[in-house]
Amino acid sequence: MEITIGANIKRLRVTKNVTQEQLAEAMNVTPAAVSKWERGETYPDITLLQPLAYYFGVSLDELMGYDEKKVQTEIEEIKTQVKKRFAEGKSARDVIFDAYRRYPNDYWIMHWYMWDLAGGSADNDPALLLSHKDEFLSICDKILKGCTDEGIRLEAWNMRAKILYAEEKTDEALGIYRTKFVNWYATSGQKTEQLFPKDTAEYYFYMRKNMYELADFAADKLGRTVFFDPSLSMEQKTERALRYGELLRSAYDETGESFFLVIASGFLGRMENDLLYRGGSDKQIAAVMDPHLSALKELQARCETDEALNRSLDRWLWDERGDMFAWNLNYRANPVRGRRAELLKSPAYAAVLKKYE
Repeated sequence: MEITIGANIKRLRVTKNVTQEQLAEAMNVTPAAVSKWERGETYPDITLLQPLAYYFGVSLDELMGYDEKKVQTEIEEIKTQVKKRFAEGKSARDVIFDAYRRYPNDYWIMHWYMWDLAGGSADNDPALLLSHKDEFLSICDKILKGCTDEGIRLEAWNMRAKILYAEEKTDEALGIYRTKFVNWYATSGQKTEQLFPKDTAEYYFYMRKNMYELADFAADKLGRTVFFDPSLSMEQKTERALRYGELLRSAYDETGESFFLVIASGFLGRMENDLLYRGGSDKQIAAVMDPHLSALKELQARCETDEALNRSLDRWLWDERGDMFAWNLNYRANPVRGRRAELLKSPAYAAVLKKYE
C-alpha cells in the first residue's frame, strides 16, 4: 500500500479546520515543512508521528493511511484473482509480484511470490534456486518465525530442502522431509477417518472419501511409473496408457465402483499431460485425451449422487459451477498459449473436442 500520510495530514487538518500555520505552531515546525508534508515532498520526523496522531485524535494506523479491514479485503481479492488465473491455466506472475511489492509481509503473498519465482513446486532448476537463495531463505525465516498456517510453514521447509538439494546436500534435504513432514498414516484424512466409530455413517463417509483421494493420488503415480519407464518408447507408453485406461474403465462398468473410475481418470490425465509436455505426438495426445474426457464426464455425473466422491475432488479449481468436466473441456478447447494452443490445428485433437462439445 502506498504511503498516504501527507494526504491524511491535509485531510485531517481541513477536517479540524486549522491552517498550516496553526498546525506548524502546534508541532514546532515551519509552515513550509507542513506544506511539504501535504504535497508528499517530505515526511514528518518519526518523533512527530505520535504528537500528530494525538493532535488530530486518530490512531497511528489511521494517520499513516493504514486501514486493516481494507487491506485484508484487498488481499482476499488478490487471492481470488490468482486462483482464477490458475484455474484458467494462465500465469498470475504480474498479480503476485505486484501484491508482493504492496504487501511484502503477508504470508500467503510471500509464499506465492517465492514459489512463482522458483518456477513452481516441481522440476526446479538448481541454478535458479541458488541465484535466489538469500531471498528465499529470508522469506522462509519470516514464515517460520511468524506464520501460524501449517501448510505455508511446511512449504517453507520444502523450499529449504530444495535449496539444500541444489547445494548437493541431499541427505540434509531428505532429513527435513523425514522430520518435518508426516508419513502416509499420519495424514489429516487418516486421522479424520479414525475420529469416528466404525459402525457410524460418519466413519463410512470419510473412509470412502479417503479411498477416492488415495485412488486419485495413486493414479497419478501409476501414470508417472509408466511414462518415466526408460525401457518404453513413446508409442509403447501411449499403448500402455490406452490399455490400462480400458481395463480400469471395464472394471468400473462391471462393478459400478467409482474407485476404478477415479483411477482411470487420474491415470489418463497424468499420461495426457506428460505426452503433451514431454514429446508425445498430436495423435498420441488426442488418443489418450479421448478416454480421459470420457472418464471425467462419467465421474462428474457420479459426483452429483455420491457426496463422498464429490468432496474428495473438491480441492481442485473447477469452474464456478463446480463442474470439472466442463472446466477440463473448456481448458482444452480454449487454451491461451503453448502446446495446447498449437494442438487446436491438429485434426485428431479437434475431432476429440468436437465429440464432447
